[in-house]
Amino acid sequence: AQAILSISTDIAHRKAAEREIERLAFYDPVTALPNRLLLLDRLQHALAICARSSVTGALLFIDLDHFKTINDTLGHDKGDQLLLQIAQRLRSCVYPSDTLARFGGDEFMVMAENLSEQQTEAARQATLICQKILRSFREPFTLEGIARHITVSIGVTLFDKHHANAGELLKQTDLAMYEVKAAGRNG
Repeated sequence: AQAILSISTDIAHRKAAEREIERLAFYDPVTALPNRLLLLDRLQHALAICARSSVTGALLFIDLDHFKTINDTLGHDKGDQLLLQIAQRLRSCVYPSDTLARFGGDEFMVMAENLSEQQTEAARQATLICQKILRSFREPFTLEGIARHITVSIGVTLFDKHHANAGELLKQTDLAMYEVKAAGRNG
């Protein structure tokens, strides 16, 4: 007599749990954008590619001007609603191949890869992204039926095969953004 034993396991719940863990670890819960951890991972990957090629990229640090006032006056739930609208608007300003991330609080970052090998042309391409973002923020956001004007300050750093340290790039981009704030914001 022969016997056959069959064991069937439904792994759908385990796979769903794994997807949820990944979402919680690498994506912002408010905007569903990649978070700081995922951006840093993608930046390290981009720097590794740059080290082996002549590809140029740009890192944009986008800080919302006076966002704390909205949180303080309207509450964090309304601030979160506004952050979601801002994320949607920023998505419309970048290419699908770019990484748009919520870096924390009222800070967003864009990593644009595969820019021109020529530094002046890469700088022009990064400037065009910044100008598109600044233009998009001229339109008000609607919160509780009221138009709210928000401005942003953007710091930019180009990176290529001569940059191997993500931390240094982040520091340069942060400094560039603070120069914009010191010069009057909204730029």
